[in-house]
Amino acid sequence: MDLSVVIPLYNEQESLPELHEWITRVVTEMGITYEIIFIDDGSTDRSWETIEQLHAEDPHVRAIRFARNYGKSPGLQTGFERAAGAVVITMDADLQDSPDEIPELYRMIREEDYDVVSGWKKKRYDPLSKTGPTKLFNATVRFFSGIPLHDFNCGLKSYKNEVVKHIEVYNDMHRYLPYMAKMAGYGKIGELVVHHQPRKYGKTKFGMDRFVNGYLDLLVLWFMGTFGRKPMHFFGLWGSVMFFLGLIALLCVLGSKLYSLYHGIPARLVTDLPAFYLCLLAIVLGVLLFLTGFLGELIARQSPGRNNYALRDEI
Repeated sequence: MDLSVVIPLYNEQESLPELHEWITRVVTEMGITYEIIFIDDGSTDRSWETIEQLHAEDPHVRAIRFARNYGKSPGLQTGFERAAGAVVITMDADLQDSPDEIPELYRMIREEDYDVVSGWKKKRYDPLSKTGPTKLFNATVRFFSGIPLHDFNCGLKSYKNEVVKHIEVYNDMHRYLPYMAKMAGYGKIGELVVHHQPRKYGKTKFGMDRFVNGYLDLLVLWFMGTFGRKPMHFFGLWGSVMFFLGLIALLCVLGSKLYSLYHGIPARLVTDLPAFYLCLLAIVLGVLLFLTGFLGELIARQSPGRNNYALRDEI
């Protein structure tokens, strides 16, 4: 199989026949073997009935239907698990992603040997309320990931099959697929300017809460990628720093009190000083952080996947 096109969807019955016809025309002209995998994320309209009809008419169409709405990331993960193509291309079902981009996305993987190629919707037809936060979001992800992409959240991407088999997409982590690929050892990541079309049917399924959740997921991904296998390096370091800073400050407070008593200088009770309690707080927090790192290390060492590593070659 040359190509798998993975399409997660939720309530997109109007766009599915047109999308299927468009993909079929483009891929047929390429002269390659292919499959189209629709993942119905618990749609409440007639999306599944439409997909069943497409499947009956076209053997290239495969489909999975969730019992309820889980989100885009579980849909992509399920599609990735079943994708048989050497190249896997993802796109949204709302016709805002153009299937005309498929040949170039496919070529960049096969001929230029990219691991991942991410679409960049340079000219967008979204309102300013969406494009503004999107630019800030992308700038933040570039900073944390070190990947110079302009549009991390573009649904139109292509991957080597081995890449999608070595990453796990969960929660709302679909926004960070290039970052996850890099963490898995697939660092040749390219970008392609793609055409962004206005939505033709229905309305967007994403609200503003995705930006808040996106930043939280980014922090989780960064922490797991950096300290997931060695939590003591984070918690132990900062716990030790806080403990010793608090201890040194406490000794200074007590030393100042003893000095005053020795020289007969009037001084406030140590327990009346705010600095005394700040020192104790720093010591306690330091101990708690260190213990958190210690417990995290114990859990990591007991994890069944602690020594599972993605292998790219073996001879």
